[in-house]
Amino acid sequence: MTHSRYPELSEHAFFAGLDNAAVAAIQSCARDCHYATGNWIARQGAPADDLYFIQDGRVAVVFPAPQRELTIQTLSAGDIVGWSWLMPPHEWQFDIKAVKDCSMMGIDGRSLRAKCEQDHHLGYALMKRLSRVMVDRLQATRLQLMDVYENRK
Repeated sequence: MTHSRYPELSEHAFFAGLDNAAVAAIQSCARDCHYATGNWIARQGAPADDLYFIQDGRVAVVFPAPQRELTIQTLSAGDIVGWSWLMPPHEWQFDIKAVKDCSMMGIDGRSLRAKCEQDHHLGYALMKRLSRVMVDRLQATRLQLMDVYENRK
């Protein structure tokens, strides 16, 4: 059993199947993060250096369209935010905004990238998991775009 300040990390579905060494490597990059309602957590195009696990509160994944902001997804406790820290060019692809005060566990993506470079098994395991997140975001974006274009008729 991994003992850490973040014991819930080893119990999170995102990490299911990872060995204790991999979970410990990830936990070594963890810190507490808090964002008040209305605060921006990330902005599209800014350096993406973090992966977040929402413990409490809600965030919106927002696409900054020219006419208005489009909320792609609203995420809450148990969800993860951020995959761009692992994918070059390591820039946020969406804006992330706290829509309800948030407590999150932040993972330092730069440190974790270095660990993935040293341990390709860890890197591949995270890549598979983050690919699922990317597919989910792509699907949510597609549905939002369908809704936007349907309402323009």
